[in-house]
Order: sequence, then C-alpha cells, then structure tokens
Amino acid sequence: PYVIVCNHQASLDLMGMVEVIPDRCVPIAKKELLYMGTVGWACWLSGIIFIDRHKREDAIDVISQTARTMRRENVR
Repeated sequence: PYVIVCNHQASLDLMGMVEVIPDRCVPIAKKELLYMGTVGWACWLSGIIFIDRHKREDAIDVISQTARTMRRENVR
C-alpha cells in the first residue's frame, strides 16, 4: 500500500487527478466538496473518501479506518 499526496489549487483539480492516479487508488478529499452540486455528486459516485478538516478527531478516525482496511485487504 502507498499514499500519494497532491496539493491541488481548485476543487475541480480533483477530477483531473482521478484520471492520472494509478488503478485501485482512492482519493481523500475535504468534505466541503460533497456539497458542491454536480461536482460533489460525481466525487461521491466515484468512491472518494471525504474527511471533515474542521473536526480533527473525525478526520483522523476516517483516515485510520481507511488505513486498516488497506492493510487488512492488502489493497493499494
């Protein structure tokens, strides 16, 4: 398993990054994107994991749960 960190400048950059990242790689995005109409809907349908950056503990829990799943299922 590995983690790719991308610093994108706009919300729509995430859609372009989805095209270039390796197969079976799941992006993590800020939860605010979920509420951006069509963009949020498309992100949700593509399986992006959303974290709430304003609630530090919740964000850590989501990322920890994702890491455990990656290790348990040996997923990249």
